Amino acid sequence: MRRLTTVLAGACATALFAVMTVVLGSPAVAATLVEVTSFGSNPGNMRMHVYVPDSRPASPAIVVAMHGCGGSGPGFYQGSEFASLADRYGFVVIYPTATQSAGFGNCFDTWSDAAKRRGGGSDPVSILSMIDYVERTHQGDPNRVYATGSSSGGMMTQHMLAVYPDVFKAGASFMGVPFNCFAGASDYPPGSSRCTGGSMDRTPQQWGDAVRQAYPGYTGPRPRMQLWHGTSDTLVPYSLLRESIEQWTNVFGLSQTPTSTDTPQANWNRSRYADPSGTVQVEAYSIQGAGHALPQSGMARYAVEFFGLTTSQTDTTPPTTPGTPVASNVTASSATLTWTASTDQGGSGLAGYNVYREQGATDPQLGQSATTSITLTGLSASTQYQVYVRARDGAGNLSGNSATVTFTTAATGGDTTPPTAPAGLTASGTTTTGTSLTWTASTDDTGVTGYEILRAPGASGGTFAQAGTSATTSFTDTGLTAGTTYRYQVRARDAAGNVSPVSNTVQITTQGGTTGACSATPTVQSQWERVCDPAADHHQHQHLDDQRLDGHLHPAGRAHPDRLVERHRHHQRPDRHGQKCQPQRHARAGSRHHQLRLPSEQAQRRHRPAVRLHLRLTVSALP
Repeated sequence: MRRLTTVLAGACATALFAVMTVVLGSPAVAATLVEVTSFGSNPGNMRMHVYVPDSRPASPAIVVAMHGCGGSGPGFYQGSEFASLADRYGFVVIYPTATQSAGFGNCFDTWSDAAKRRGGGSDPVSILSMIDYVERTHQGDPNRVYATGSSSGGMMTQHMLAVYPDVFKAGASFMGVPFNCFAGASDYPPGSSRCTGGSMDRTPQQWGDAVRQAYPGYTGPRPRMQLWHGTSDTLVPYSLLRESIEQWTNVFGLSQTPTSTDTPQANWNRSRYADPSGTVQVEAYSIQGAGHALPQSGMARYAVEFFGLTTSQTDTTPPTTPGTPVASNVTASSATLTWTASTDQGGSGLAGYNVYREQGATDPQLGQSATTSITLTGLSASTQYQVYVRARDGAGNLSGNSATVTFTTAATGGDTTPPTAPAGLTASGTTTTGTSLTWTASTDDTGVTGYEILRAPGASGGTFAQAGTSATTSFTDTGLTAGTTYRYQVRARDAAGNVSPVSNTVQITTQGGTTGACSATPTVQSQWERVCDPAADHHQHQHLDDQRLDGHLHPAGRAHPDRLVERHRHHQRPDRHGQKCQPQRHARAGSRHHQLRLPSEQAQRRHRPAVRLHLRLTVSALP
């Protein structure tokens, strides 16, 4: 019976994933849903449908609306209200169709390592290509891109906002999970998933770190997040709403305690989390008694309102026309354009510029820029271009066309002139493992694009190999071996791939390495010895002479000094030079012993005192 229950639960889960939304009826619209078969890079093998309303601003917002597992783009178009809202508010809707499978078919990939990495491939890259297509083809506003979805689509909504915060302005996730909740494909099916098994519980810091690690070093604005979940959802447990709240409030540096709560409709409990300026960054809806069947009627409008797309556009005045663009740095495949700025006249603010190629009835958009310059890439060689610019304001109004600029790209391989050789190569700041190089810039008829730094081992011989590249006239080489000699040269490269002659050669030797710190402590040992040739005579005769003292010993076991002096006066032996040795002692300060008679000055010069110098070496390892 228990096994039968498990099988039935799995069957129910499959059915629920296949029917993620309540079918609300086909929207009554004049425009139609259109499939796009060639929209760019598509590593996720996805299908794209797009809905472009007949009435829209010149630069409309873009909403990516994603279905649940087992669904499709056209199915979500039919089963949700986003298309009818697009007719009303003038935004474009992209309806992707997922084809991935992880226990269920047609699910958006939120589990693979590739999907969790920027530019890693899979479904996220396919979705970005769809957005780029709408921006190019329908002049979509890149500053107003939003994501929404149900179940698997809701999971992908949180996923895309985590990995690509620079692309999206906000998202609305219905029945989703926090980013990086799934450990892999085997963790995705509800029957065996740790993420959706009901026990997932991490700290807000852990959830927030997962988002921050998806785009290390990103410091730009984060997209706002709206979250929806039914309290009776057992397929994707309601408890995951709390985990998502913890993740996104932590990302924004907010408390997990809402700044306000209300009930906008019966059984809709809304919690808002605002920043100090009062802007609601995270908004969460708990739908009392609802299962795995969102969005329900009216919820899509709340999502679009959260995006800011329901605000009536009172600004209908376009910006002023930009100045005539000027072309520079024209190569076989690229060109840089600059122009004078437009000014906003309607109060919604200047949002940026669109750049078009004039070529007939329909002028394709070549790019967009937030500043008064752009570098166009991917141009065709030996081709004439006539290009103009239009300014765009915050309401989507476009200015008139600027005057055109005409330029012709270079022929492929047409530039055969290399840059001049870099000069004055010098090295400085050499350490045990690195050195810094600087040089004087090269010149070129089409412009230097960079420098190659070459390195060879030793003071002579060896082969120069590339150690790195630089876009400036300096480079720091690291990872060198201590106490080693290297030689360096630099050469320049232009846009056509021409390489200059090499610069002068500079030679460096890294500082010597050490395995630790060494210190020496000198000590002086004072002994009774003969003045002359102690190495030859001392050890041979000292013992015998002491035996002749007839027991007159010092308490420490040595002969008393007075007796020893007396003994030496009567038992002097010639040294190897035929001289008489004189007893001598290096007395210590405060010694109670009698001062000995020193040898003559001439003997002192000829015979060295017998003083032993001991060095105690201490070696400590480097940290």
